[in-house]
Amino acid sequence: MLIRRISVMVLLVPLLGGCANLGYYWQSVGGQMEIWKKEQPITTLLADPALSPDLKRRLESVLRMREFASRELALPDNGSYRKYADLHRPYVLWNVFAAPEFSLKPREWCFVIAGCVSYRGYFSESEAERFADDERGRGYDVFVAGVPAYSTLGWFDDPVLNTFIYFPETEVARLIFHELAHQLVYVKDDSMFNESFAGTVEEEGVSRWLVENGSVEQRAAFDAAQQRKKDFVQLVLKYRSRLDELYSSTISDAEKRESKRQIFSELRQEHTHLKASWGGFSGYDRWFTPEANNAYLASVAAYTQLVPAFKRLLAGQDGNFARFYQEVKEIAKLPKAERLARLEGR
Repeated sequence: MLIRRISVMVLLVPLLGGCANLGYYWQSVGGQMEIWKKEQPITTLLADPALSPDLKRRLESVLRMREFASRELALPDNGSYRKYADLHRPYVLWNVFAAPEFSLKPREWCFVIAGCVSYRGYFSESEAERFADDERGRGYDVFVAGVPAYSTLGWFDDPVLNTFIYFPETEVARLIFHELAHQLVYVKDDSMFNESFAGTVEEEGVSRWLVENGSVEQRAAFDAAQQRKKDFVQLVLKYRSRLDELYSSTISDAEKRESKRQIFSELRQEHTHLKASWGGFSGYDRWFTPEANNAYLASVAAYTQLVPAFKRLLAGQDGNFARFYQEVKEIAKLPKAERLARLEGR
C-alpha cells in the first residue's frame, strides 16, 4: 500500500500547478485511497462462507468475464477487475458539468494525464454539489451526474465496485470491456475517438460473450438496451440542434430565455412519450431530475458517432482484436484531423 500511495503522489505532483486547485487533487487522492482500503481479492471473498449467494454468483461471473476479456478480446491481462470493493454508496464519483446560459459548449478542465475533459469528478456527493453551487453562482447551467465506474487508464488496477456489480450481467460485461479498452488506447483531448473506440470494443465484446455464455433472453435484453440508448441519444441530439439554432440567433436574451424554457419543456414531454414506447423503462429518468438544462445536454455528447468507422476497421482485420488494436494505436499517433480522415476513409 505504501508503494501505491507514493505512486499516487508522484503522479499528482506535476498536476498541482494546473488549472484545478490543490483541494480538488487532495480529494482525488483521498477517494482513490479509500477504494484501495476497501478492496479485497475476489478469490478471497469467494472462499468466505458468509458471502451472500447473490454476490457470490455475480463475482464468479465477473471472473469469467475477466478471463474472457483477455483470452477472446485481447484486452489487458492485469489486476484490474480481480478485486472487489463495497463503498457503501450508490456511485463511486459524481461528475459536475457546467455550460453558459446560452451555449451548449461545456466548460473544460485540463489535466496532465487525461487531457481536457468537460467535467470535474468528485468522490463526495456533497463536495460535488458545493462546486456545482459555485458554478451556478457564476451564472452557469449545471448538471451533477452520479458515476458507477471510472478508469485510471491503466495507471492502477481498477476493482469491481458495489456501484455496478448488481447491474444486469451484460451491463457489467459491457462496462468491464469498455474500461479495459481505455487502458489500451487513450488519446488526450479526443473524447470522441476514445469513447467510440471503447464503445466498439464493448459492443463486439458483449456480442461474443453472449454467444459463448448468454441466453436468448439475455441477447434480447441487450439488444433492447442498445436500442433504448440509441433512441435516447437521438432525442438529445434533436434538441441540441434546436438549441444551437436558438442560441446563434439575434433575438434578445429575454426571448432566448423563454424559447429555451419551452424547448426543454418539449424535451421532457417527448422523453415521457419515448419512455412509454419502451414499456415504461425508467433508466433515463435521472437525467431529467431536477431539470434538464444546457449542462445536461452537454454531458450527453455524440461521443459514439465514430463507432461505425471503428467497426469497419475491426471487420477489415477479420474480427481479430489484436490486429485491430495495433491499427488503432497507429491511427492514434496521427494529428486529430488526420485521425478522423483516416477513420472515415477520406
